[in-house]
Formats: sequence, C-alpha cells, structure tokens
Amino acid sequence: MKADPALEEDRLLVAAAQRDPRRFAELYESNFTRVYAYVVRRVHDREEAQDITGEVFLQALAGLPAYEWRDVAFAAWLFRIAANAIADRWQRARREIHEPGTELPEMAAMPDVERHAMLFQLVDTLPADQRRVVVARFVERRSVREIASELARTEGAVKQLQLRALKTLRAHMGEGK
Repeated sequence: MKADPALEEDRLLVAAAQRDPRRFAELYESNFTRVYAYVVRRVHDREEAQDITGEVFLQALAGLPAYEWRDVAFAAWLFRIAANAIADRWQRARREIHEPGTELPEMAAMPDVERHAMLFQLVDTLPADQRRVVVARFVERRSVREIASELARTEGAVKQLQLRALKTLRAHMGEGK
C-alpha cells in the first residue's frame, strides 16, 4: 500500500519537533487554522476560542515527547486535546454556576458544544479498533474502503466496527433509548 504523503509529512514534522522543540512551530503553523476552526465552531466565542486554541498547542508542546505516532494525522491528536479542553471549560463553568451536589443534565439536554466535547471524550473509551475507525471516518473523513485497506479487513468488518462504536456512543450519550 502506498503511504499517504500528508501523513508522511506529518510524521516527519512530529519526529523533527520531538528531536528539537523549536521545530514545533512548523506543526503549529500547519495545524493552527483547522484547530482554531474546530474550536470556534464549538464555543462560538472568538476570545474563548483563541484561549482554548492556545491552550491546545501548549498542551501539545508539553506532551510531544510522549506522543507516539500511530499512522493517524497529528491533527486528530490536537482535536482530542481541543475536545478535552472544551469539555474541561464547560465542566468548570457548570461547577461555578451550580451549587455542589447538583446533577449534570442528561447528554440529550446539553447544547451542541458540550455534547460534542463529551462525545470526543467518549470516543477515547472505545476499543482500539472501533476508535480507529471512528477517527478515520469522522475526523479524517476517509472512506470505508481506505480504512479496510489500512486495517487489512473487509469493508463489511469496518462497517460493523463503525456500527458497534456508534451504538456504544449513542448509548452513553442517552440517545439509544
């Protein structure tokens, strides 16, 4: 199978930044726009989006030495950091607004921003194969055929992994009722 040039470029940039943190600027420049767009679509506040995006890249730089390349776009890791940062802010805001001991609302009652942030956290809890399929399909926007080829599985097996993952996510989000 022929290597994806974009993934190979990502891998090389990550490796260079791991050897020399000053090279992280290249990763920042190549990913800033899409991470910022991801965040601003979810928080709908420019200043908060800028703060969160800055936080994402600070966390990424701090975590870069431990980062392991898994043949997935580096942006997927950044999106996961962003989703967690958004969820953390939402949870902090909820704690500040509500008195201690009050229940959080059901996932179905949450606004889209919070639902998306929680969804990204839930994706991390999926079994590795299901998580890989979900990330490839919905973050990287890859076809079932491409994923099947990469995982050395049939298209039917990839569809089944996707179906199981989505059922699990729906159940955890309170939509499987």
